[in-house]
Amino acid sequence: YALFDMDGNQVPQELVTKVGEAFESILKETDKVREEHDEDMSIQRAISIVFDRRPELRFFEHVSSSLPGISLQRKLLDLLKLVLTCRLEGLAHKVLQWYLCRMEGWFAADAETISLKSWDKEELLPGGHGLMVRGYLPVINTLAKGLDIRLGHRVTKITRHYIGVKVTVEGGKTFVADAVVVAVPLGVLKARTIKFEPRLPDWKEAAIDDLGVGIENKIIMHFDKVFWPNVEFLGVVSDTSYGCSYFLNLHKATGHCVLVYMPAGQLARDIEKMSDEAAANFAFTQLKKILPDASSPIQYLVSHWGTDANSLGSYSYDTVGKSHDLYERLRIPVDNLFFAGEATSMSYPGSVHGAFSTGLMAAEDCRMRVLERYGELDLFQPVMGEETPISVPFLISRL
Repeated sequence: YALFDMDGNQVPQELVTKVGEAFESILKETDKVREEHDEDMSIQRAISIVFDRRPELRFFEHVSSSLPGISLQRKLLDLLKLVLTCRLEGLAHKVLQWYLCRMEGWFAADAETISLKSWDKEELLPGGHGLMVRGYLPVINTLAKGLDIRLGHRVTKITRHYIGVKVTVEGGKTFVADAVVVAVPLGVLKARTIKFEPRLPDWKEAAIDDLGVGIENKIIMHFDKVFWPNVEFLGVVSDTSYGCSYFLNLHKATGHCVLVYMPAGQLARDIEKMSDEAAANFAFTQLKKILPDASSPIQYLVSHWGTDANSLGSYSYDTVGKSHDLYERLRIPVDNLFFAGEATSMSYPGSVHGAFSTGLMAAEDCRMRVLERYGELDLFQPVMGEETPISVPFLISRL
C-alpha cells in the first residue's frame, strides 16, 4: 500500500504497518465479544466494545524495538506510558479507518451491517491473490465448449411439475426440461423478477430475503502515462471509512496505465446515483487529492452492479442476526429445481470458486435426479469430459 492524506502527503510506511497490526489485534479481540454474547451484533459495534474494554487499543504510538540495551520490560513500560497519554487520533486514526474501509470492500457492505457471528466463516484458499489478466473469458469459453448456450434470454417464470419444468423468458418463449439449475445472482432472486410457480417454500424464500447482498463497484480509469508509485494499492485516508478510498494499480500486473477505483457499501450506492461521467470525475477528484499532478484519464469505464438488472448487487454477505447456514438453505433443491451460485456456498461465499463448486454440486444432484427417473447412465456428457486435455490460454499475474 501507498497511503496518502487529503493534502497529498504520503503516510509513513512504518505507521501503515503498525496500524495494520493494531487492526488485526482489534479483530482478534472481537472474538471474545462474540463468545460472551448470545445475540449477534455488527462488527462495528463489536469494535466499539473492544475499545471500551481495552482503551490501550484506542491509542497508538510506536516504541522502536531496535534501540540497543533496553530490556523488554522497559519497552513495555515505555509503551504503557505512551498508551496512557496518546490517543489514537490524527493520522493514525485515519489509517485505521482505511483498514476498516478495506474490510468493508471485502464484504461489499458497511461495517454496521456485517455480522459479528459470521464475518470470518469464509474459508480462504491457499496460494495468495492473483489477477486474471485476460479476464474470465477463457474460463467461460472452456466450460461452455459443446453446450447449447442461449444468450439474451432473460427468465421471467419457472413452473415446476412432477414430470418436468417449464421456463418462460421475456417475449413469452418457453423451454421444457426434466430439471433446472437456478444460478442467477442473489439480488435477482431478492427482487422476485423471476416468478416461481408454485411458490418456493417459506424456508427458501426466507433464505433469499435474509442473506445480505452488497455492492462494490469499479471505476476504471485509463491514462496516457504512469504518474503513481509502483505499489498494488493507492489509498486515501480519512476520518471515516466512508471518506476513505483505494485504487488498484493494474499497471503493476498488466503493464497498462490503468487505475481502478473501488467504492463499496453506502459509498458505492451513492455513486451509482451519478452518471458515468460524474462517477469518473468523482474518482479522479479523489486521486487528485493524493497526487496533485495526476493527468486526466483518456478513457473510463464504470460498473453498476447494484442497479444492473442482471445482478442487482455484487455478492452476498452475512447480515446481523442471521444464521450462516442460510447459504446452505439457499442451495438445497426444491423438487426438480437445483440452486447454485456464490450465495449458495457456505465455505466460499462471494467468490467465483464458490459459484463454480456449487455449480458442480447442483449439476451432479440434477444428474442423479434424472437417473433416478429414467435409469439411464449416458444422459449427460460432462463439460470437462474430453479425453484430451484442454489448453486454456490463462495468464495470471501475481499482485
